[in-house]
Amino acid sequence: MNGEIFDLDADVRTRAAWLYYMEGLTQDAVAQALGMTRARVLRMLASCREDGTVQITVTSPITRCVTLERQVETRHGVERAIVIPRPQDPADTADLIGAATGTYLSSILTDGMTIGLGWGRTLSSSLSALPQRQFGKFTVVSLLGGLTRATAFNPSEFAWRFADRLGAECYMMAAPVFAPSPDVRDALVRHTGMEDVFAQAGRLDVALVSVGELSPSSTLVRYNLIGKDDVSALSRAGAVGDILCRFIDAEGRLIDHPLNDCVISADPALLRRSRRIVLSSGGWEKATTVLAAVRLLKPEVLIIDEVVAEFLAERD
Repeated sequence: MNGEIFDLDADVRTRAAWLYYMEGLTQDAVAQALGMTRARVLRMLASCREDGTVQITVTSPITRCVTLERQVETRHGVERAIVIPRPQDPADTADLIGAATGTYLSSILTDGMTIGLGWGRTLSSSLSALPQRQFGKFTVVSLLGGLTRATAFNPSEFAWRFADRLGAECYMMAAPVFAPSPDVRDALVRHTGMEDVFAQAGRLDVALVSVGELSPSSTLVRYNLIGKDDVSALSRAGAVGDILCRFIDAEGRLIDHPLNDCVISADPALLRRSRRIVLSSGGWEKATTVLAAVRLLKPEVLIIDEVVAEFLAERD
């Protein structure tokens, strides 16, 4: 069934989406107009939503979210806060914040820019809301090393897909996100190719990052980047989560732990050189880490959900 979706001619898929969303035909009417079954039309419409061919925007803001946006901006010195409504299913939080992130990026990205990218489900979900373009000169930089086991949220894979969507040149850190020792980490970072990537990361127009929580079910544990014993040790050292796999405490300070000496990623001092930092993350389990990242990075733009916004609105 899935093979049939992706083998469909793009023109037919787009025509089905046009008839349904723009001309207001029913699914039965679309099926009749295109000479196919209703089930096939349903699969095509779902595919169009998933790959970004169809993007739906709610233009009337929710008053509560707007109020929270102003409160967060005032309390934390953020130029712009974007707050999405609390999802009915918390499992949808990352995808919905990601879609809002893609919509925001679509409004600010212009030819000649250099954007640095973090990783994770939230940021990967931004791709569906990012229209396909072909910029003449645009640069994408992955801000951390890759995973040794391929996943949908691999930093290198995300950077490449993002660059492909914009016709951009892509710089990737060709190394694991955690080196086996500080000495190996230093040697890899000094490599000529890696020096070029870090140089690009030091002159970003936009840095797009997210945060991770610290728990036995976190992304880092699921992909075997750290073990459950590491989680306990990091917690004892004061860590509440990570940004670009660098572990921070509740005040936004990098903690003293061996893993922070082995990570291959752009450090906060480098990120703060960016003209604009966009922090995109949400969910109650990440609220403390988001606040810590705000204290550390002082982002210009914050894209969060209603739950995290309420948390931030009550804290300095």
